[in-house]
Amino acid sequence: MKQKFKTLACDWLPPAILRQIRRRRSADIRFEEEYATWQDATENCTGYDAVGILEKVLEATLKVKNGEAVYERDSVLFDHIEYSWPVLSGLMWVAAKNNGRLNVLDYGGSLGSSYFENRLFLNSLPNFSWNVVEQANFVVEGKKHIQDEYLRFYETIDDCVKDIKPNTILLSSVLQYLQDPGKIIDSLIKIGSDVILIDRTIVNSNSVNNIYIQHVSSTIYSASYPCYSLSESWLLNRIGNTYDMVADFTSLDFPALRNINSEFKGYIFKKMA
Repeated sequence: MKQKFKTLACDWLPPAILRQIRRRRSADIRFEEEYATWQDATENCTGYDAVGILEKVLEATLKVKNGEAVYERDSVLFDHIEYSWPVLSGLMWVAAKNNGRLNVLDYGGSLGSSYFENRLFLNSLPNFSWNVVEQANFVVEGKKHIQDEYLRFYETIDDCVKDIKPNTILLSSVLQYLQDPGKIIDSLIKIGSDVILIDRTIVNSNSVNNIYIQHVSSTIYSASYPCYSLSESWLLNRIGNTYDMVADFTSLDFPALRNINSEFKGYIFKKMA
């Protein structure tokens, strides 16, 4: 009954009201004052291994996989898929340039959220695989409960590249949560994929990567963890020596980020000839 009510609400409520409801949800997420170092922030939060995070993500992802829910993001279930159309366009662009071959390395891809978001459009490609590189505990559960003929899980970039040669790299809502995002970017650039897609990444217009603690709403799961607001110029320069930026775009509307003079953005990069 509750699910039916939520579906009816999405069908009948005006879009402006729905946007306000979603904004109130996101308003419960806040970013604590700047920290001098990542270590300082880590010592003042619960971290990514907080009890219950993986369990909630697994429960929600299984409902999507089994057809009991439509879409999952950060363990929250939605009644309709909130597509990132620029990312999907980038994925289909790579497939079109490669005679239908699309092999994605999804770094920090949870239990396949982006795969399930886009599978309707991608599973019919003649040569398609989606490969998630994640923390060990996520990989164990992913292999046990989620993996299918298209979706695979790996603990390291090297393990993934040994199995497949990705022509696309996806970084969706992950760079800001890495202690050393530059190191990971450099490792992924060395793979030489055709395209790098970045989405839902927190950036600012300054020249500094600022460190905060992100507090997650208890309605999602109780947790707090270190988080960067990355300098957009730093990010573009880091990738720009090897890849050309084809497009940039605004991602989620997230009011809490305005309090730290930041925003969610995404980018499509193409490897230089």
